[in-house]
Amino acid sequence: MPIRIAFIALILLTACKPPATEERAAPATGDAGSQANQELQTLFADEWNGRLARNPLFASRMGVTDYNDRLPDMSPAARQRYLDEDLEFLDRLAAIDRAVLPQNEQTNYDLFEFVLGQRTILGKYRPYRIPVLSDAGFHMSVQRMYESMPFDTVADYEQYLSRLRAIGPYFAQNIENMRDGIADGFTQPKVILSGIVPSISGAIVADAEKSSFFSPFRSIPGHFDAADAARLQAEGGRAINDTVIPAYRTFLAFFNDEYIPGARETLGAASLENGKAYYEDLTRYFTTLDDATPHDIHELGLREVARIRAEMEGIIKQVEFDGTFAEFIAYLRTDPQFYVTEPKQLLKEASYIAKKVDGQMPAFFRTLPRLPYGVRAVPDDIAPNYTTGRYWGAPIGGRRGGYYMVNTYALDKRPLYTLAALTVHEGVPGHHHQGAIRQEIEGRPDFRRAFYPHAFGEGWGLYTEKLGIEMDIYETPYDHFGRLSYEMWRAVRLVVDTGMHYKDWTRERAQNFLADNSALSLHNVRTEIDRYISWPGQALAYKMGELKILELRARAEAELGERFDIRDFHDAILMTGGVPLDMLEREIERFIDQVRNGE
Repeated sequence: MPIRIAFIALILLTACKPPATEERAAPATGDAGSQANQELQTLFADEWNGRLARNPLFASRMGVTDYNDRLPDMSPAARQRYLDEDLEFLDRLAAIDRAVLPQNEQTNYDLFEFVLGQRTILGKYRPYRIPVLSDAGFHMSVQRMYESMPFDTVADYEQYLSRLRAIGPYFAQNIENMRDGIADGFTQPKVILSGIVPSISGAIVADAEKSSFFSPFRSIPGHFDAADAARLQAEGGRAINDTVIPAYRTFLAFFNDEYIPGARETLGAASLENGKAYYEDLTRYFTTLDDATPHDIHELGLREVARIRAEMEGIIKQVEFDGTFAEFIAYLRTDPQFYVTEPKQLLKEASYIAKKVDGQMPAFFRTLPRLPYGVRAVPDDIAPNYTTGRYWGAPIGGRRGGYYMVNTYALDKRPLYTLAALTVHEGVPGHHHQGAIRQEIEGRPDFRRAFYPHAFGEGWGLYTEKLGIEMDIYETPYDHFGRLSYEMWRAVRLVVDTGMHYKDWTRERAQNFLADNSALSLHNVRTEIDRYISWPGQALAYKMGELKILELRARAEAELGERFDIRDFHDAILMTGGVPLDMLEREIERFIDQVRNGE
C-alpha cells in the first residue's frame, strides 16, 4: 500500500443488497467489562483522530474534510512524535483487560495491536527517508488529490488553493529527508532511478491550464458568481505556476544532481544498515505471518514455479504448438493477434470482460456492494514506469466510484491473453468488490475501514483469478495460459524478492527468472522487477495470501460436504473486512462450525 498506495463496468444495483451490518456482541457483563470496552473505544477514537490530523491526504480519502487545506508534516521531528504517540497507544491498549471484552471487541483489540505494533516496528527504521518507489511516491500522491475533495463551494476551492501552495514546503521536507537518506546510505538503488525521472518531469508543463492540478478549475459549478469563478481560476493558475511547477523543477534537479549520484550501488534491502532485520520485519508485515522467513518463502516459491510450469506446458500441448517453452513465449510476445493498436481498443476489451464478470457475480457472492467502478487509462504522465493495471479505490463519501486502471502505454507490450486475469483481479470479484465491501460494512471501528493487510487483500485478488475459471471468464486456451502466466508471475515474486533482498541475487538474474518462466512482456518484466527492488517484501503478499485462502476453502469444502455454499464462504472471507491470515483462519473455522451446527 503502507504505501500504495492501484472502471466503465457498473455493478448492477438492482441485483445488489447492501452488506449486512455487523452485529455487535453485547458488552461483557459487569463493571469491568463495560469499563474496558469504553476505554477501548476511546483509544480507537483517539488514534483515529490523530491519524487523520497526521495525514491530511488520508483524511480526505476517508471523507473527512477538516484538513483539506493542508498536506502532511514530513519533518523528522513530526515522524518521531508520531512514533512516540503510537508507543503510548500500545501502552494504553496493554492496560486494557482483553479477557473481559466481548468476542467482537477482542477481534478489534487484536487487529489494533497488529496495526500499531507493525507501525512501531517498521517506524524505527525511519522509512520516510525513502519517500519514492519505482511507480509511486510523494510527488505522485498529490497529483490527483483533488479527486478526494469536494468542489461545491468557494471555500472548497480556497482549501484546494491552500493545498497547492503547501506543495512547495511539502516537497522541501521530503527532499531533506532524502538528503538524510543519502548521508545514511538509506536510499533506493541507483540502478532503478532513471525509470522514476519521467514521473517527476511529466508534471512540469509550460501552461498551468494543461496541468492535472488545474482540473478542478476547468469545471467550476455554474452557480458560482462569475467574478468568483474568474478569481479562482486565476489564483489556481498562479499557484501552479508559482509553487507547484517550481517544486517539481526543484525536485527534478535534486533527483538528477544529488540523489542519483549519491544513491547506493547495492541492490537488496539486506545491504542497508540493519538490512537483514529490516527485510525480515518487512516479510512478517507483508505476509502477516509471525513465523514467515525469507528462506522458507524462497523455497516455497521454487516449488510453486515448478508446479505452475507443468500446467503451462500442458496448455502448449493443447494448442499443438511445435516448439519449446521459450519459443512459445516468444510467439506470444510478438504475434500481432494478441495485441491491439489503439488505447480505446484495450479499454473496450477490459470493459467487455468486466461486464461479463458482473453477470456472474450473484452465483458466487451473496453480498454485493452498492459502489460502482469504471475502467480508465493510467494517466500519461505516470504510465511509462507504471504497472500494467491497478485498482484505485473510491474516496469515502466522494463523487466517484472505484477505478480499474489499465495501462495503455506501449500497447505492443499489453497482451490480450492476460487481460481477463488482470480484470478479475483489479475489478470484480477482486479489489473493487473487496474494497467496496470493506467500506460499506457497518458497526466497526473506523480504523478497520482503512486497514489493508497486504496478504489478505492481494491474496484475495490472486484467488479471484483462479475463481475466474469457475466463472467461465477465460474463453480460449491462450486466456488460460495468460492466467497461469499471471499466477507464475506471483510465484516468481516469492523467489526473486527474497533472492534480491536476502540472497544477493542481481537485478539481471531476477529479470531473467521472471522472463524465462512467464509470458509477461519484457517491458513489464523490467518495470515489475524494479518495483520489487524499490518496495522490499510487498511482492510476497500475493501468493502467500492466495495459498492460505485456497487452503481454507479446501478445508471448508471437505468438512462441510453438501452443506458448503461458495456464496457463504466468500462472504465469510470478505465480511471480515481485512485481517491477518492467522485471524482469517480462525474466522473460517468459526464459519465451518456455524454451518455444521445449522446456525
